[in-house]
Amino acid sequence: MARMVYCVKLGKELPGLEKQPFPGELGQRIFENISAEAYATWLPHMTLLINHYGLNPADPETRQLLRDQMAAFFFGVAEKPEGWTPEDGA
Repeated sequence: MARMVYCVKLGKELPGLEKQPFPGELGQRIFENISAEAYATWLPHMTLLINHYGLNPADPETRQLLRDQMAAFFFGVAEKPEGWTPEDGA
């Protein structure tokens, strides 16, 4: 049976992640408060940030920026990058 969490991102009880996504306080906070479904929505957003800003995920400063953006995405207000428009122009 899946571990259930009250997902603060989606506002309802849903299956949680199977394990902490990465070490540290933010990883633990996500594990305890974010559903697997909501976590899956982070991945395309992270890709958008990396591509829009030309980020290098191997760079420590980029990893910190992505952690900060992840915290805003799940626990605050995350916005699309400045100047970003969808590919279809909508």
